[in-house]
Amino acid sequence: MPLMVGTRKGLFTLDRHAGGWAVVDVSFLGEPVTAGVVGRDGSEYAALGTGHFGSHIWRRSPGGTWTEVGAPAYPPRPHDATDVSPMTQEPWPWTVQLLWTLEAGPSERPDELWCGTIPGGLFRSHDRGNSWELVRSLWDMPERTQWFGGGYDFPGIHSISLDPRSPDTLLIAVSCGGAWVSDDAGASWAPTHGMRNAYMPPGEEFTPIVQDPHRVARCAAAPDVVWNQHHNGVFRSVDGGRNWNEITERPPAVFGLAVVAHPTNPDVAWFVPAVKDGMRVPVGGRLVVSRTRDGGKSFEVLGNGLPDEHAYDLVYRHALDVDATGEVLAMGSTTGSLWISEDGGDHWATVAPHLPPIHFTRFTPAQ
Repeated sequence: MPLMVGTRKGLFTLDRHAGGWAVVDVSFLGEPVTAGVVGRDGSEYAALGTGHFGSHIWRRSPGGTWTEVGAPAYPPRPHDATDVSPMTQEPWPWTVQLLWTLEAGPSERPDELWCGTIPGGLFRSHDRGNSWELVRSLWDMPERTQWFGGGYDFPGIHSISLDPRSPDTLLIAVSCGGAWVSDDAGASWAPTHGMRNAYMPPGEEFTPIVQDPHRVARCAAAPDVVWNQHHNGVFRSVDGGRNWNEITERPPAVFGLAVVAHPTNPDVAWFVPAVKDGMRVPVGGRLVVSRTRDGGKSFEVLGNGLPDEHAYDLVYRHALDVDATGEVLAMGSTTGSLWISEDGGDHWATVAPHLPPIHFTRFTPAQ
């Protein structure tokens, strides 16, 4: 199963051969590749953020070459718009600042794609990325103006999770904007409940629309089970993300950015812990992965093959992934190191130590 690795300076594709994992293709060298996905049609999609030249999406059909397609774009900001950041009081930009995540639509709609952006917009394509439409039902919600940036000046949609049992049910997560569920393909939205934000004032800790989920991950075989790596810690849902239960203990720390769910076992998930807030480095300078195999009741700390001293690697939200077997994991860091485990995280091997800073890792179906 090939692996896409998006970095600050290009997209690298790795595959496994008899001698191990190796880079087999380099695309967009020098360009920031911020998100990627394989669509239901088998095509690869890559989102590029090129600074002053804007954001772009490219598509490569199986066996083909990369071709630029459409990219999400906001309508002009109305002259009477009143949306401002609650943190800075600056007007919300109605322009794409980052294409943060790409997801394929349901199997029933093979031409469908979803894209989450900063500043907090959700876009949908019905034609393999050739054109995109802003989901105005979400953008026009009064609650949207109460979201605030977490790590960026403005909030963004970093997680889009479709329920495989229902093509119209999706869960999104917003940095400092909570998590939201739609049962009608984005026509209407409801906030989810149960997350706790420890830095909010007393009495406001459980307010749904100010929560800061860092990443959510759904078990494909048991879609009601969703894991949530939150700024405040770890949460788990057993009703598709509508309600969350907090897991208060996870060694060596409950803070982190990344989480992936086992594709077939709803009790198994992996996280990458870090020191919170101003530090954001591995605890004690030792990079580890925390794994639960009992639904969050207990955790194992896995570090065999990972750097165990003076390691200051941060693993971004999308830089941890697991393949369809649930055995092979890929993890990339801000230092440009890439590790792979082929036994569920028990042992790790460095497969590329000197890549550019890694934005995401993503296993793709073999063509």
